[in-house]
Amino acid sequence: MARALYIHWPFCARKCPYCDFNSHVREGVDVAAWEAALIADMRAEAAVAGGEALTSIFFGGGTPSLMPPALVASLLAEAEALWGFAQGIEITLEANPSSVEAASFAGLAAAGVNRVSLGVQSLDDAELRFLGRLHGAEEALRALATAQEHFARVSFDMIYALPGHTPELWEARLARALGLGTGHLSLYQLTIEPGTRFASDVRRGRLVPLGDDAAAELFDVTQAMTGAAGLPAYETSNHARAGEESRHNLAYWRYQDYAGIGPGAHGRRGGVATVRHKKPENFLAAVAAQGDGIAEARALDAAEQAAEALLMGLRLTEGVDLAALSVRFGLPREGLVEEEALARLRGLGMMWAEGDRIGVLPAGRGVLDALLAEVVADALVEA
Repeated sequence: MARALYIHWPFCARKCPYCDFNSHVREGVDVAAWEAALIADMRAEAAVAGGEALTSIFFGGGTPSLMPPALVASLLAEAEALWGFAQGIEITLEANPSSVEAASFAGLAAAGVNRVSLGVQSLDDAELRFLGRLHGAEEALRALATAQEHFARVSFDMIYALPGHTPELWEARLARALGLGTGHLSLYQLTIEPGTRFASDVRRGRLVPLGDDAAAELFDVTQAMTGAAGLPAYETSNHARAGEESRHNLAYWRYQDYAGIGPGAHGRRGGVATVRHKKPENFLAAVAAQGDGIAEARALDAAEQAAEALLMGLRLTEGVDLAALSVRFGLPREGLVEEEALARLRGLGMMWAEGDRIGVLPAGRGVLDALLAEVVADALVEA
């Protein structure tokens, strides 16, 4: 049963060029109504996914750092009453590095949040404007300093492989980020998502993405610098000092059960994939009509679960245990991976194998999607 809880707050502070919740920008929110709905959804989920104390809670979604601290405290109190909290539970909240949101950090910490993930994205004003961010670099640095005052653990993200990025430029950007003293960094290459402003700009010739070879070189720079700084990659895009890895995200990557509540939230429990209604009004209507916000609860067969476990687990530096997956899903090893592909990729220095455990080496992480398409058994992909 679920030991991790994801709480999705659907409301955004403003529209942005890459967010799929742009329709959820609201001038005002009925906090009492949302507290009642989220608690009802949480109780319904706990009734079928309870039994173990929670090890992590993650507030994500639109702009959860604009949730009133009293609401966060109420939701945490309910979660503890329903599941119980494991000792040292990690409670993370996503935040934008704006002065408005930073003003709430003290209250959010008092409510029980002990880890924050800041969407810094860049420490260069021109890059932030390109990315459609309202905050500037100095404002982000002030918010980061405030977060470090109030939360035991702080992470922030950076986006690289932007148009015009060279190894020398990214080295300087990353060196500055590493010097800010956080124990966790999420470092993502720019991706062009369909339906975004960026995709439109590429189509019209206004934006020329960095080439694959140039992006791969920046990836190599990233691995070398974070490793030397004591924050090696534990997942393709996530780097941490030992013991500061995101426990909540590890639950996803290790394919453990997690409960997801709130509009648009996904969950996995007992081989069932749950999806909540995405539109806030539909979510509220569903909770009123059926007691929860579930739009779909679908049982996954063994092949689907094994495919998800491999696709998630091979993102981790620790890799996956094929023997454990074989027992868990009742599938033979040859039904999980393509042995010839694995042998070839090992020969190329892109993958490793130790007994029943396999994983991806740094040389393979830069082409992870293509590598996974080769090594995951065809039968699972087709499922």
